[in-house]
Amino acid sequence: MNAGELTGQARTHIADVADPPCLLHAHVVVPFLNLRRAARSEGFDLVPMSSFRDFARQLAIWNGKFSGTRPMYDPAGALLDAGALTPAQRVDAILLWSALPGASRHHWGTDLDFIDRGAAASGYEIKLTRAEFAPGGPFARLGQWLDTHAARFGFFRPFQGVRSGVQPEPWHFSFAPVAEQARRSLGPEVLRAAIAGAPLLGKDEVLARLDELHARYVARIDVP
Repeated sequence: MNAGELTGQARTHIADVADPPCLLHAHVVVPFLNLRRAARSEGFDLVPMSSFRDFARQLAIWNGKFSGTRPMYDPAGALLDAGALTPAQRVDAILLWSALPGASRHHWGTDLDFIDRGAAASGYEIKLTRAEFAPGGPFARLGQWLDTHAARFGFFRPFQGVRSGVQPEPWHFSFAPVAEQARRSLGPEVLRAAIAGAPLLGKDEVLARLDELHARYVARIDVP
């Protein structure tokens, strides 16, 4: 992938999947559909709540959280008051749950947030929380099945709360053969160039700490 593809500023690597509707790296389409087919044979309707996400979308998420117009949470999931936090504290709080624009693994088209479409009750609002994948949650069975079978198709969980600064995300899976190449290619200078010209709230704080943030939230993941 080139710099634009790595940072979500280009989508020349992305293919449009019709069923279920999602956007994926061209080399991830077949492995995903194979995983979905295997899941279906076990009674799961495996669909992605999120797939490819471009730089502009990640920027809107970041700026909304930094400004306080979107909710921001602490490690336990409690709501934070953005106005009571310094710029450095806002950056740290956002990165617990959301990536820097240009650094989201969703930019690569390799990462998906999975649910079982048939498991939630009618009218249920899916939030993608750890409780939904814990025992008694609507996606607990899917999570257990993925624990056992996802790796056979090349998928793994990059955020398990072991090495990365990102909180555990049991719904988030990554296609290792392509994602690992992208992770190694997305160095601090590639990310710096993407952020430097963007209207990113807290940009001065982010750029001053970019090497540290890259090391903690991009380079360090729970590798397969």
